[in-house]
This record gives sequence, structure tokens and C-alpha cells, in this order.
Amino acid sequence: MTRLYGIKACDTMKKARAWLEEAGVAYDFHDYKAAGIDAALLREWVERLGWDKVLNRAGTTFRKLPEEARQDLDADKTVALMVAQPSMIKRPMLVHGEVLEAGFKPERYAAIFG
Repeated sequence: MTRLYGIKACDTMKKARAWLEEAGVAYDFHDYKAAGIDAALLREWVERLGWDKVLNRAGTTFRKLPEEARQDLDADKTVALMVAQPSMIKRPMLVHGEVLEAGFKPERYAAIFG
């Protein structure tokens, strides 16, 4: 099963979804801004990829945080931030079997789906 996590209106999400559809890949979509995200799932992602790969520091939600909230980041702190504000999660997050991919790059998706 393939599942794509992200935010419906995000441009990068639109590109990833279009790629999957054009490639004929069936997937479930989870909009974590609308439906929320489970802290345990986020912890799993952080353990597998590292919090710095899962946290979207380039987004406006993260950049608008007070300076003290952006300092001394670690796995626990970033998971708490992302649960509270799912817009801070990297988009998209793709789960395909045992594969976990953060972000969208067409060449990576092509390698994953062969």
C-alpha cells in the first residue's frame, strides 16, 4: 500500500500527486492539516529519517515561531512542534511498503516505483 501525507493545497503536493497519477500508482492521501497527525507516527519517521529531514524549517509556519521555540531542537521538541502545527512537517511524506521518502523529487519517485 502506498500512502501520501501532506497538505492538499501545497504546490509540491500537487506535483507529487500528479506524478503518482500519471505513473498509475494507486495511493491513499492523508491531509495532515485537515485530519491531524499521530505523534507515534511522527516519532517513527523521525527515528527513521532524523528530525531534520521531517521538519520543514523552510516553511513560513516554522519561520514565524518565536526564536526560543526554534532553538535547541531535538527529536522530542520537533515532534511536539509538528503535532501542534502539522504545516511544519515536510511535504510530501511518502510511505510505500518499507520505503519512507521525505519531499518530492521525480527521480526518487521513479527509483521507488521503478
